[in-house]
Amino acid sequence: MTSDRAAMNGDYDGEFWREFLTRGRSGERRVRAVYKHIPHDPRCKLCAAPFAGAGAPVMRLIGKRPAEQNPNVCRKCFTFLSSHHGGAEIDVTMLFADIRGSTTLAEGMSTADFRRLLDCFYTTASGVVFAHDGMVDKFVGDELVANFFPLLAGERHAIKGLDAARDLLRRTGHEEPAGPWVPLGVGVHTARTWFGAVGRGGHVELTALGDAVNTTARLASLATAGEILITIEAATTAALDLGSLDRQQLELRGKHQTIDVVRLRVGPADAIAAA
Repeated sequence: MTSDRAAMNGDYDGEFWREFLTRGRSGERRVRAVYKHIPHDPRCKLCAAPFAGAGAPVMRLIGKRPAEQNPNVCRKCFTFLSSHHGGAEIDVTMLFADIRGSTTLAEGMSTADFRRLLDCFYTTASGVVFAHDGMVDKFVGDELVANFFPLLAGERHAIKGLDAARDLLRRTGHEEPAGPWVPLGVGVHTARTWFGAVGRGGHVELTALGDAVNTTARLASLATAGEILITIEAATTAALDLGSLDRQQLELRGKHQTIDVVRLRVGPADAIAAA
């Protein structure tokens, strides 16, 4: 139930958003599970409705076309976000993936070729995130920002976030003997953080805010190509066997305290065995 203040401001209180983000309205996961299998990208980053391909005309008939105000979401989802402004603190698994050495890559190819590389990365990464029931928050230059939370990923959001990280490295060629077609380092963190709709008017986004987001970004910036740096919080929530993993403490830029992480690598089998 919304408060009087929330109703006056067009904002919905934390109770509304906590219920929506953790349990959802009836049928939302079921609908998204159907949409994500209809070809093809680009898609609404919230409901996974395709904006192109054979299913796009049908989606347009039911209002699932890119919103004029924000082409990353469909009209229906944008209307929901803009009319139900607000958010709540919930448990979220965040995934950041950085292209390693992107400046050097850009120097060694034409602008058009580099743009095509980024387009391929964006398409591949989006597909991986959707396949593991996550949400693409944004692409910032050479970086992917994705969130896995109960509304879309269920209580196993940490497991799905880690599976997405592994799958992303595999899909970008890190297991190939010749090496990846785009080198990525990944950071994964699970924490209770504020999540909801931010912005006003035609600039509304569903996103996570707070220190946990900064922590995940710092992890990704330190991960080498083919490496996933995972906080102990994410590893514990995902029920990883900490005793069998490479565990260490890292100093993160802007942080006063070190952070405990575990390292996973995706690469050619012989290279991993040698390491």
